[in-house]
Amino acid sequence: MQGRLRITWFGHSTFLVQTPRGVRLLFDPWFTENPSCPPSMKKPPKADLILVSHGHSDHIGDLIGAARENGAPVVAAFELCDWLGRKGLANLAPMNKGGSQTVAGLRITMTDARHSSSCVDNGQVVYLGEPAGFVVRLEDGVTLYYAGDTSLFGDMRLIGEMYKPDIAFLPIGDRFTMDAAAAARACELLGVRQVVPMHWGTFPMLTGTPAQLKALVEPRGVQVLELKPGETAE
Repeated sequence: MQGRLRITWFGHSTFLVQTPRGVRLLFDPWFTENPSCPPSMKKPPKADLILVSHGHSDHIGDLIGAARENGAPVVAAFELCDWLGRKGLANLAPMNKGGSQTVAGLRITMTDARHSSSCVDNGQVVYLGEPAGFVVRLEDGVTLYYAGDTSLFGDMRLIGEMYKPDIAFLPIGDRFTMDAAAAARACELLGVRQVVPMHWGTFPMLTGTPAQLKALVEPRGVQVLELKPGETAE
């Protein structure tokens, strides 16, 4: 029996996506120090699979704890998985851009992203591979595109042509990622009909808003799924 797609936002870029058959995907787990995450949701949720776009602390702050608690496989760039292995994690599914693999019954493709990826470990900046996005094909044929932290780039058109995503998770905050205007252009390149804004509102310097995005894409028939931290949508 199939249910409905469920999307829960913990604030910033952390999402729990439950597929129609009940597989729970956790994206970029950051709870403890996430100022947008509701106090009642600071502990990692149950997850069957963890996908990590890059190594910045606001995306992996609770990754090791979430992985250990759930025993869930972690899908990430090779270098990031190598670092996680040195931290004691064993259930790792490394990959690189352009590649695909099936994990927890879902077909996952790693895409490009334009950003950086590192962490501070023992007082030293550690390179953790290149940033990435993910295309995830669900059991009912719906395809998600999680962009991670990125600027707008022209090959989003190729992602749209090759994978035909239905829903895009796009950053809109500006300064460290693209802003709402660039995200609106990304929706056009990707050909999506629904967009979930992320990486906004966490800190004052992230000035992009869903209202700005709505004004640009809703006249073109793109639905903006605006969630409040802690909220779940179907």
